[in-house]
Amino acid sequence: MIPLPTPQQLRYLVALAEYEHFGRAASACGVTQSTLSAGMIALERQLDAAILERGGAKKPVFTPLGAELIQRARSALAALNSCVETATAAREPLSGPIRLGVIPTISPFLLPRLMPRLRADFPRLRPWLREDLTERLVEALESGRLDLLLLALPCDCGGAETLGIAEDPFLLACPADHALAERTAIAPRVLTDEKLLLLQDGHCLRDHALSACGLSGALTAEEFSATSLHTLVQMAASGLGVTLLPRLAVAGGVLAGTGLVTRPLENGMSRRIGLAWRARSPRAEEFRALAPAIAAVMQDL
Repeated sequence: MIPLPTPQQLRYLVALAEYEHFGRAASACGVTQSTLSAGMIALERQLDAAILERGGAKKPVFTPLGAELIQRARSALAALNSCVETATAAREPLSGPIRLGVIPTISPFLLPRLMPRLRADFPRLRPWLREDLTERLVEALESGRLDLLLLALPCDCGGAETLGIAEDPFLLACPADHALAERTAIAPRVLTDEKLLLLQDGHCLRDHALSACGLSGALTAEEFSATSLHTLVQMAASGLGVTLLPRLAVAGGVLAGTGLVTRPLENGMSRRIGLAWRARSPRAEEFRALAPAIAAVMQDL
């Protein structure tokens, strides 16, 4: 019988690819650097193939074979995790750890209210949270490092299954003395003449706002770039332009102390808050059961 790599060896390989540093990868795996290095050498000997280049580079450099094995290792670990998830779901639904990824335009505004609700409704559930951009969260979901994502739809979620939960309308935010503040509702077409402040590329909120409002040709303020909504509203408060914000963030207090006012957009342009999980996950029904609690918290906001 051909000896197979152990799950621990596969974890070492995937951690090296993710952290690009032997020390940080070892720490993530809960072992010493020498233990991880020895595990990688043992894996190469077992496979009788070179996985890492030995050129003295400061960070791990994978051979073409090593790069391919990383993807296969992620798939194998995801399959093993699925076995454990199946047993857990059958034994006691909505209990134990759940690794939840949340995008930064949702997490600081929704999670402070959502976590107490989940603790009350599902006291045996132990959420483990990670905040990151959509692209990196989807990658972590596909590799089995996350179980569930809370994000804005639509998104490029690969082969993940998604479930829409609630609409999150966009609001225009501008200084109180701005001409648009005199209107009761804003037609998206008038924003083409405004300097529109948005998050930098990579944040899905930017694409959702432009797409939902049909503003692909709007004059965006490219000389200014923000990585968070809090920075964005400070830029708008300084008179650098106007911006579009999700109502969730406004209800969560992102405008506190800025003096900005908000006006609704005509036709209720919005993004959709939803969940995503790996297709055919054995915990799919559990994830769907979380949706009403999330929707209720958003309704309260």
